Amino acid sequence: MRGTAPWRQRRRAALSTREGELYVAHVLPLMAGARRDAGTRYAVAAALFVHKATLQIPSPPEMIAAAFSLTPAELRVLLALVDVDGVAAIAEASGVTENTVHTHLRRLFVKTGTRRQAELIKLVAGFSNSLIG
Repeated sequence: MRGTAPWRQRRRAALSTREGELYVAHVLPLMAGARRDAGTRYAVAAALFVHKATLQIPSPPEMIAAAFSLTPAELRVLLALVDVDGVAAIAEASGVTENTVHTHLRRLFVKTGTRRQAELIKLVAGFSNSLIG
């Protein structure tokens, strides 16, 4: 956060209950962009997110699969879109035919409400944890 304007800095704090349970609090300022430039005072200046500290946090791929009821094969194709360029390359990397990849893509479009591969990539990016960093 060195060199970051004070109104943009994220703050984190470890919390514990009397019973010894551990939590992490993330304070995210809401004074960026248009809100800051407007020069208007707002009743809310930050958002507070608190979650239990645990080793059982699901990974972004697990969350995506659960959110859209994806099969393991559909999830593999979705994640391959981020790393591999094109249906042919995905098919080769996955050891399946291009027709199989197209079938999985059609199902992904239906299940996620998207229409293009670029939208699927944005969807995957949206599941990355912006609170960590």
